Amino acid sequence: MGSIFSNLRRDETEAWVADYGPYTLHSALQPIFSQDDRGELTLQAFEGLIRPMRNGEFVRPGEFFSMVEARDRAKIDSLCRSLHIFNTGALNRRRAKLFVNFHPGLFITDMGIRREVEIIKLATLEAGMTPDRIVCEITQKENDSADMLSRFVEELRKHGFRIAIDEYGAEERDVARLNLLKPDYVKFEADWVKEFLENSAGSALLRVMVNQFREQGILAIFEGLEDLRQVDMCHNLDVPLLQGYALARPELAPTHFNADFPEQDEAPDSDPRLKSELERYDPSLHLPRAGAPTFGGGRRAAAFGKRTG
Repeated sequence: MGSIFSNLRRDETEAWVADYGPYTLHSALQPIFSQDDRGELTLQAFEGLIRPMRNGEFVRPGEFFSMVEARDRAKIDSLCRSLHIFNTGALNRRRAKLFVNFHPGLFITDMGIRREVEIIKLATLEAGMTPDRIVCEITQKENDSADMLSRFVEELRKHGFRIAIDEYGAEERDVARLNLLKPDYVKFEADWVKEFLENSAGSALLRVMVNQFREQGILAIFEGLEDLRQVDMCHNLDVPLLQGYALARPELAPTHFNADFPEQDEAPDSDPRLKSELERYDPSLHLPRAGAPTFGGGRRAAAFGKRTG
């Protein structure tokens, strides 16, 4: 492995970790599922979440990032992505995608943008994956330049990466971001979705939005689903992709997800919208329609608050 990844190492569990000062950075992965017409779940992707540890104890991601020196922020942002990519590649799955967070405002020059895209591409190839399996989740801040964001996304697309935007809530700024970046995936803001699911008018609006996105070639993702009632509602709304504790909690790498959701040789064609990307798991592990979900008895990772990293 090249020196560009010299901060990465394997720990005693064979998971990839990284060091920054007194912190050891661990990678947690949370599954993202599709749901077919019968309500059967299919593992589609993972989201990479950073879990910092100091003196043998986990600290909140927000606390860690607040301690990162300004001069190191771009480096750590990049390091977290590489960490998630290597740990996902170690699962040796052939189709599962990986969602990684990007903070484009950290890379403000054309040279910086090109260099960062080359780094993520190299990490992807080193991990045995292809760029089309990496979904770059763009986090935009108020002072980020629209021109810079557009150039960053253009460079990512040129190399084959997919694009997602997060925390979509149909506000004017969200619509502007959607029109600017033209993503492949849109993650809806979790609290906004929960509020709209509680009444028929809100649910009807969500259905319209999901279908409009689908017609534009954009897949909607509802995240933060915490109970089976919400999962059932998403099924009724024909939401393409689902994520949340009701389905599977994040697990530290190396995860049990290969045992819980084994990849089959061929993807089924039960859902034509996603047939090129599906990964079916054993029918005996399907999520029950009542009671707590069970996925083959794998361990559950501890919750670490709002996703970050």
